[in-house]
Amino acid sequence: MKKYFNIWLLLCLAATAFTFSKIQQRKAAILNHVALSVVDLRKSTAFYKNIIRLDSIAEPFKDGKHNWFKIGERSQLHLIESAKEITQHDKGTHVCFTVPSIEDVMSRLESSKIPYENWTGTSNTSTTRPDGVKQIYFKDPDGFWVEINNDKY
Repeated sequence: MKKYFNIWLLLCLAATAFTFSKIQQRKAAILNHVALSVVDLRKSTAFYKNIIRLDSIAEPFKDGKHNWFKIGERSQLHLIESAKEITQHDKGTHVCFTVPSIEDVMSRLESSKIPYENWTGTSNTSTTRPDGVKQIYFKDPDGFWVEINNDKY
């Protein structure tokens, strides 16, 4: 019995060493969070919760100036009320979310009177990329561009 335990222990130690070695060899960075400085935290929180449909997660500050959302398995969106004014941003600088139904998002945007457009700027329509993915673009309450697409949900 002791012989089998020793073999089992040796295998466990080898597996642990192999796993640790693989973790140490990881070279690519992993996205932790994206932080956006916003003017009105309540307005921006409602937008990301109700329009984009992100799930809120606990934030450690508890100061009324932060709200966090889960945006991936290991990634978050942090909204921080610290901007003094809304600024203009280039559409090429945007955050993108993949959804199961781009049409549902378009309906939410229309009912909320939030304008959206395709990549070239044509209102109320989507772009279809060469790979077949549909996408739309619109601005959040602070002027940050958001892309919504239906890429392999």
